[in-house]
Amino acid sequence: MGLSVYARAWRAGIVACGLAWFAPAGLRAETADTPATAAVEVQPSAEPFALATISLTSGGLLDKWLGVQRRLDDEMVQLELCEGDRDGCVSQAAIKFLDIVGAARQRDGRARLGEINRTINLAIRPVNDIAQHGQIDVWTSPLATLERGGGDCEDYAIAKFVALRRAGLTSDDLRIVVLHDTIRGEDHAVAAARLDGRWLILDNRRMAMVADADVRNFRPTFVISERGVMRYTDSSLLADASNRKPAASLVTSSLAAFANQPAEYTD
Repeated sequence: MGLSVYARAWRAGIVACGLAWFAPAGLRAETADTPATAAVEVQPSAEPFALATISLTSGGLLDKWLGVQRRLDDEMVQLELCEGDRDGCVSQAAIKFLDIVGAARQRDGRARLGEINRTINLAIRPVNDIAQHGQIDVWTSPLATLERGGGDCEDYAIAKFVALRRAGLTSDDLRIVVLHDTIRGEDHAVAAARLDGRWLILDNRRMAMVADADVRNFRPTFVISERGVMRYTDSSLLADASNRKPAASLVTSSLAAFANQPAEYTD
């Protein structure tokens, strides 16, 4: 199937993808009564959006991520075998993933990030978990997502996260961020990559990447890395070393309100 066909399918599914991902009942990620076992950072945060975080030691969102990491261990072995012997590789999803990463490796800097953002956006059609799995809150590893050909926001974000890592980015420069859409009242997952000291957001809803400082109408709630899951706190917003201010729409009373409400990631 040509890229033009993928592009038409991607554009046609954007509205459904944005509205149907989040069912009324879903993953109870981490709630306000989750015990905080780490102190809030007092120095300017190096995380996307320059907000302070606390690490989570339990909860639904952490369980989902640990499950993905366990499946990734198996997929990494499969990718290594297929990369060493493409003719003997029995997984078309692995070949497709290796092609995406290989094309990205031919580029540098922002072009590398943009290549992965674009190709994964086109390779996966937006499908909600109920339609695809018959249940909610299914987090899928990249090869499983490519095998099915469809997924929702966190499936795109996970695939980009892993592809960027394999394409040469360090773990310190990669994140998955869960955002709350303050207009639609929905949660949304994206990948984030740091380039030249700035975090860029890789979103399945758009081909263009934007800096975290330019994001509007979203409130960051959780951030995920290879080391685990962290929750953004309602502490004062911090600027980075360049005195960059976080997005103006994030400097709202909703951050304070978030501290007093359960944080649900329903998908």
